Amino acid sequence: MFKEKIIKMALFLVMIIGLTAGIFADGFIVVPHPPHPRPPHPFTPFPLEVVYHKVKVEINDQIATTFIDQEFYNPTHRRLEGYYLFPIPKNAVIKKFSMFVNGKEMQAELLDAKKARKIYEDIVRRQMDPALLEYSNTGVFKVRIFPIEPHSKKRVKISYHEFLKKDNNTIEYLYPLNTEKFSAKPLKNVSVHVEINSKAELKNIYCPTHKAEIVRKSKNRAIIGYEEKNVRPDIDFKLYYTYDDSKVGFSLLAYRKSGEDGYFFLSLSPSFEFKRKDIVEKDIVFVLDTSGSMVGEKLSQAKKALLFCVENLNRGDRFDIIRFSTEAETLFGDLKPFTPSNRNKAREFIKELRAIGGTNIDEALNLALKREGKKERPYLVIFLTDGKPTIGETNEDMLLKKIKKNNIDQIRIFTFGIGNEINTHLLDKITEMTRAYRTYISPEEDIEVKVSNFYTKVQSPVFTDLKLEFSPNIKVSKIYPIELPDLFKGSSISIFGRYRGSGKTKIILKGKMRDKIQKFVFDSKSGFKSISSPDSEKNDFIPPLWAARRIGYLLDQIRLHGKSKELIDEITELARTYGIITPYTSYLIVEDEKTRVRRREIRVADQTLGPAARSDREFEKRNKEEFSSINKKSGSKSVQVSEEFQELNRASNFVQMRQGKSRLGFVDKQGNIQNITQQVKNIQGRAIYNNGQFWVDSVIQDQKFKKTIRIQFGSQKYFELLKNKPESAQFLALGQNVRFVLKDRLYEIYE
Repeated sequence: MFKEKIIKMALFLVMIIGLTAGIFADGFIVVPHPPHPRPPHPFTPFPLEVVYHKVKVEINDQIATTFIDQEFYNPTHRRLEGYYLFPIPKNAVIKKFSMFVNGKEMQAELLDAKKARKIYEDIVRRQMDPALLEYSNTGVFKVRIFPIEPHSKKRVKISYHEFLKKDNNTIEYLYPLNTEKFSAKPLKNVSVHVEINSKAELKNIYCPTHKAEIVRKSKNRAIIGYEEKNVRPDIDFKLYYTYDDSKVGFSLLAYRKSGEDGYFFLSLSPSFEFKRKDIVEKDIVFVLDTSGSMVGEKLSQAKKALLFCVENLNRGDRFDIIRFSTEAETLFGDLKPFTPSNRNKAREFIKELRAIGGTNIDEALNLALKREGKKERPYLVIFLTDGKPTIGETNEDMLLKKIKKNNIDQIRIFTFGIGNEINTHLLDKITEMTRAYRTYISPEEDIEVKVSNFYTKVQSPVFTDLKLEFSPNIKVSKIYPIELPDLFKGSSISIFGRYRGSGKTKIILKGKMRDKIQKFVFDSKSGFKSISSPDSEKNDFIPPLWAARRIGYLLDQIRLHGKSKELIDEITELARTYGIITPYTSYLIVEDEKTRVRRREIRVADQTLGPAARSDREFEKRNKEEFSSINKKSGSKSVQVSEEFQELNRASNFVQMRQGKSRLGFVDKQGNIQNITQQVKNIQGRAIYNNGQFWVDSVIQDQKFKKTIRIQFGSQKYFELLKNKPESAQFLALGQNVRFVLKDRLYEIYE
């Protein structure tokens, strides 16, 4: 009977591995048997440490070649025997493989799907480790490694080709970086370097998963780089790009789940090679605080930043400089064209600036908002200050009313707060009211670098006063950013929103290009997925990023305009459902779950963050203090809150979702230091939490289930679930105790 069960389990596992084809992992070394004598502790099949993991990718149009360089380290005192396994990506062709043991290059076996499945089957059955269930293969490279000497290193190099598919004009490159479970310690170094070359012009390039640097070398070539040290990668690296020869590139991706409105991501990017005649002439006023508190290095850096901006004005621009302390003084008294003569006057004006007196923000901004002449040109105000208003109108509300009254031309005021002794509420309300951005510069940061980096991005506007229109069959809502910024040369705009409807649609982008209204039309045959689309849930990175922006906006509303129960409730629900865990949202989630458990609205076992708060009372106390800092108007905490909320409001990758991550540590019941953000996974567009006993699906709290389908880990029913519902593999791979919802049914996997 027992033998019959084992055979059935093996058959089911073979089916599962075949059904999940299309997902693959990095190469890893598995030690399937414990060394002799057997170690005193429970033996893991992954005892080695990954020292470094370097990935280089060359993409030509839609052909990608991936080069992998990994080094493993045996930290144990024992000689080990293992296998290097590399599951072959679907549609990929291995180019080269090399591994050296004692100076000898090892030969790899290329195994077909049947033999590969047997290898995975044996590993999962013997180790009872479900982590491998999320991986599939159509074949595998296998190399026996012996010996793996104590405290020795093994290096592996492998490369492969693959053809990248196009979805609605957008091409996706995926490299699985989820190596956390295959390394005994954090990786000392991980890097991904991608070079894209295309015959047509590259437009949108977007990495939603990592904080990657994107450098455009020409209209047909771009370099994308990501590097981190001492990290446990737990998110696969994804890169999206488009190429065409239009003046503005569109990239549209959508996600939709049954019974819900859909989510969409839209990216807009101008042509790389806009000619000088296409750059929109702009008006710009630089407003610099020269009060006594700016004396020394602050003013010196600010002057260098100001000089950089002036030197990099475009032909046809008009500009002025306002310095303010006890009173405000302008360079020209009006906007003047950028000429060699006026540039020299600006240089002299900047050179003579001295720090003395009070802070008259009122008079400075009043002067900045006065404009004569052409009013159809974009007008920017760059405002730098390190203090609170002390001269003129000093009342925050009255000052804002005056700015609003004087800003009849809807001029955007970009604020730079220097240091911590500033009124962040005032600066942030100014940027909110004028549809601009705020930047804060800490005492340790370089003013010149921050200001010049910002100015480089807004130096050359090509398309202004943007508006989006969608076909009548698509109804969009809750779009972020709420007001579209101008489109600058070398930049892009990322837009997230919700939608109803489906099918073929047109997206129309209207705006001004050198005083003329221009219109660009993007035809989408299948961009907005219907619920019945087979790939409607493919782009599951979109919902959490949309939620991060929505939460950032709502938190800012609370901070700047006051609390309300409706806003608090929505933030709490969104944060829990999509895993937007920050010191502010975690406090709201913990408080909400405590109340609902007390009212018997949810079970203790279904809590997400509650158990962490119970095991470490200081965790809850710290987060309560963090949430209360929302009310602070000045000081370092106020600056921190403002910066983190804006990052959420502009989130375009998973890193920006995790604001305040370093402050989310807690001590578990075993006395180990943990971090809440490491116990949250995003699967199928929502968050799953490790609450110390189970991995718990976030949507369980919001639904009423008459029955829980309980299945023991490793049982016959367990493998039947995998066979009949292969999409369950992502949840089952989390561990041996998981509670999740699939097709409106609640499953509980237990040991």
